[in-house]
Amino acid sequence: MRIMVPVKRVLDYNVKPRVKADGSGVDLSNVKMSMNPFDEIAVEEALRLREAGAASEVVVVSIGEAKAAETLRTALAMGADRAVLITAEGPVEPLGVAKLLAKVAQEEQPGLVILGKQAIDDDNGQTGQMLAGLLGWGQGTFASKVAIEGEAAVVTREVDGGAETVRLALPAIVTTDLRLNEPRYASLPNIMKAKSKPMANKTPADYGVDVTPRLTVTRVEEPGKRQAGVKVADVDELVAKLKALGVTG
Repeated sequence: MRIMVPVKRVLDYNVKPRVKADGSGVDLSNVKMSMNPFDEIAVEEALRLREAGAASEVVVVSIGEAKAAETLRTALAMGADRAVLITAEGPVEPLGVAKLLAKVAQEEQPGLVILGKQAIDDDNGQTGQMLAGLLGWGQGTFASKVAIEGEAAVVTREVDGGAETVRLALPAIVTTDLRLNEPRYASLPNIMKAKSKPMANKTPADYGVDVTPRLTVTRVEEPGKRQAGVKVADVDELVAKLKALGVTG
């Protein structure tokens, strides 16, 4: 079985975002970029399934600017077998990403697609669900555990009330949550090997997909600064202030 893992190049989670002076978006100049953390978990899970004998190949896919090749090389250094880079000018919205991934899936014929539940740059959390809808495949979102049993994937997913286990006929879509695994670090020998692993270069036009944005960002603003708290002398004063604010027990 082949596993396909989409990955996205995003602002590194350790970097504090800066809004552009004109409010048109986040300033990405001269800042560290890295693989979306949820996608890193997806790569790790795919590698573990391959190492367990449940899969024979792991293919990583990225959609974005040419620099996304660096993110794919990171996934290859972790242990993925080959990569597909779809170069697109400007941001690609979740629906456009899902349409492209659907075309790649039809070409690659994976038994399982594992991707992060969301990207930390826009936090849309839509691509996995849209991809499942376009392909007509079952989906297990927010996965905290994944197991392959014959022709099915058994996915434990996090829900508001605790955990839910679903059984999906393959092929299927799985989106990863934080508690699924701890991604490995790429070793220096594997980083060197990654340079020679195959990476196909494509464009949206190669798949006949229109990725023209359908949404317009009018303005981006930083969140307001948190106001300082107020000290109270005793419990009675605290209760009085809470009552004044309309807070009841």
